[in-house]
Amino acid sequence: QVQLVESGGGSVQTGGSLKLSCAAYGYPFTYYYMGWFRQAPGNEREGVATIAPDGSTIYADSVKGRFTISRDITKNTLYLQMNSLEPDDTAMYYCAADTRSKVAVYRMKETEYKYWGQGTQVTVSS
Repeated sequence: QVQLVESGGGSVQTGGSLKLSCAAYGYPFTYYYMGWFRQAPGNEREGVATIAPDGSTIYADSVKGRFTISRDITKNTLYLQMNSLEPDDTAMYYCAADTRSKVAVYRMKETEYKYWGQGTQVTVSS
């Protein structure tokens, strides 16, 4: 029913930029809680940034000031603009969505999201 398709990953040098996209299908976009998560080999999946239906955002401390999450309602698409990339940002990045209401303290937890994309790889070289 709900489908998420990520794109925009790639390989960049330290200090470079990438913009990830997540196209959502199957549910009114304005009612989604959505987020970006990432997982590096050997590490747990961690929340990167989330956006609620009211537009409020939450960022992981490690990316605050460098990454920006946004959405285009007319295109049913979620974005993650990543600037000043570092080698520690190397990971598979996943888009997630859920229609259930969530208080802020739980929005960065992967268990709160029902729908997931297949991921897009981001590699940052030093």
